[in-house]
Amino acid sequence: MTGPVPALADRASACADRLLAADRVLLASHIDADGLTSAAVAASALERAAIPFEVVFEKQLDAEAIAGIAATEYETVWFTDFGSGQLDIISDHEAAGAFTPVIADHHQPVDADTAFHCNPLLEGIDGASEISGAGTAYLIARAMADFANVDDESDPQDAVADGGATAATTARADNRDLAALAVVGAVGDMQASSGELHGANAAIVEEGVAAGVLETGTDLALYGTQTRPLPKLLEYATDVYIPGISNDQNGALRFLDGLDLETKRDGDWRRWANLDADEKQTVASALIERAVSRGVPASKIETLVGTSYRLAAEPVGTELRDASEFSTLLNATARYERADVGLAVCLGDRDGALERARTLLRNHRRNLSAGIDLVTSEGVTTEDHVQWFHAGDRIRETIVGIVAGMALGNDGVDRSRPILAFADKSDEEDAVKVSGRGSHALVRQGLDLSAVLGEAARAVGGDGGGHDVAAGATVPAGEVESFVALADGLVGEQLSE
Repeated sequence: MTGPVPALADRASACADRLLAADRVLLASHIDADGLTSAAVAASALERAAIPFEVVFEKQLDAEAIAGIAATEYETVWFTDFGSGQLDIISDHEAAGAFTPVIADHHQPVDADTAFHCNPLLEGIDGASEISGAGTAYLIARAMADFANVDDESDPQDAVADGGATAATTARADNRDLAALAVVGAVGDMQASSGELHGANAAIVEEGVAAGVLETGTDLALYGTQTRPLPKLLEYATDVYIPGISNDQNGALRFLDGLDLETKRDGDWRRWANLDADEKQTVASALIERAVSRGVPASKIETLVGTSYRLAAEPVGTELRDASEFSTLLNATARYERADVGLAVCLGDRDGALERARTLLRNHRRNLSAGIDLVTSEGVTTEDHVQWFHAGDRIRETIVGIVAGMALGNDGVDRSRPILAFADKSDEEDAVKVSGRGSHALVRQGLDLSAVLGEAARAVGGDGGGHDVAAGATVPAGEVESFVALADGLVGEQLSE
């Protein structure tokens, strides 16, 4: 029962054993793409184990939210994609007999612990780049299936050998089919650095491929390969800025017109996913040639190609086929108070929930576009080591971090320094949400935004945490400038070391 990540096998097994002993479980999860996929992995494992459960989502697991969970009278609470950073508060409720916590998280733990705690950081595995919350939940789901198979005195692999089950049935029996959701969570959590997933994530990918639920391959590393018409795919590809194509509608059209390629069928623009291998090679080669001729650095050009992660069971040309587009669809649900819709899509609802998610996605894209336009037009304030902007109530607190990350590298926004984005909290008049975004290149130089935002926020009466490349905090509304000054100094210290 080692599972795909041996270093976490004992922790995953302990958590699985406790969950399987529960009469019922309250499942509490975060609201981003990783949180939704974490919840879906956990919900699937509980359902397959015939354990009754209820799901609640929190955009922030603070003392008030934990007290609400404690008041539900569930004896077992499974926290996914958060909990480690709030273990001091959770432990107080556990000591009082309110509930037994089971935690599947990958964020920085506080100085407290509990018996059922699966977090990669506790075993020296990087939770920001090697495994997500969904991946950690997946390890527990795999362990739950292992226990169930032992109890049933049967081995699903034997069933395949005897012709008694298909590969898909086997994957479901040992929960390996849930690897696809774990990968969506990791990609949505920005863990595909240098164009692919690494470490424990790569081991989960291998299980998903073996289970037949994932397909991988070298592909153009642009967002929207499944759903965007070719001109829009190229026009909106700004991570690697190619003069005459990026942010240039007419330029993208002229580029495509110059290729020996059937770019339209039946009057409609084709999509990258519908091109054959030779056609893809034609576009990719011409794109690279254009980048070279316009002086784009070789290091940037290399990032035009990466590893794609596709969900094998989903239709080609849909958001659900590609892990990156799937994760964006999920972000468009829970960040607008519709976590139930995102969870339903993850659990297989391809009718009403999917259509509602697509409607939310269209709204999400409009809001992101408006947010990026706001940052571009008003600019950012640059300090010695960080840059920042305060959107007030003009960008939702739940998406301000996404806007900040997307704005990095745009005109007037320096990609070589982290960005801090502030937005008013909708439920607290005297508090402000701050999201920090950096780059993996800065992390390699020593940046740890989780430590920066956590320390700076606590110094001004707030709190925060997250990952080295992306983190968040809540600070008093009147302490923004003090917070920025502290964060700027801390980043300077990290990068100077």
